[in-house]
Amino acid sequence: MFKRLKKELQINIEEKEGQLFLGEKNKDMRLVMLRPNEIMEFCEFAGTNADDILIWTGKTLGKIFMEKFFYNKDWTNESMATKKEVVYGTIEALMLMGYGGLACMFKKNYIIINAYESLAVQEKENIMAKNLCLLYLGIFDGILEELGIDADGKEVECVLTGGKKCSFKFDLLTEEIEDRLVDADLSDAKVSEFLASL
Repeated sequence: MFKRLKKELQINIEEKEGQLFLGEKNKDMRLVMLRPNEIMEFCEFAGTNADDILIWTGKTLGKIFMEKFFYNKDWTNESMATKKEVVYGTIEALMLMGYGGLACMFKKNYIIINAYESLAVQEKENIMAKNLCLLYLGIFDGILEELGIDADGKEVECVLTGGKKCSFKFDLLTEEIEDRLVDADLSDAKVSEFLASL
């Protein structure tokens, strides 16, 4: 799946319209350039209670990614094993799109998604940078929701508050992960190897 996604995510140029798009032109996956400063300016415009707006915006982006990657696919009758593979493939696609190094682990009762070198890292000195983490939370939440994985997400570690990464935990609300699908924890050595591969 990953090799197929890499091939489809090649960036092409529509010279007449001056747009960038991913993959084949008829798939209409246009690139939206959201620079960290623009997101933070949007937050200031939205006001002090912008958390819900940002998470909703991220969730909308996550759902759009899924719709464009998989074209109105109905996930209702798919197994958790298939959904897990799709999450991994989508995470890799987001890395190729510049969202930093992303790693995912499926545990018995929750899913963890770690973001290394996220957009927030580049804006550490900006007081509004925390809003970038809210956007990430929303994107991951939207991806899981589109797959029919009922989960409640929150950020449990953040580079902006001294963490080594931004880590998002999604507690499963309606089902447990089968033992055969549970991932082992990522060791520091594996994380270093993973980051070096980016």
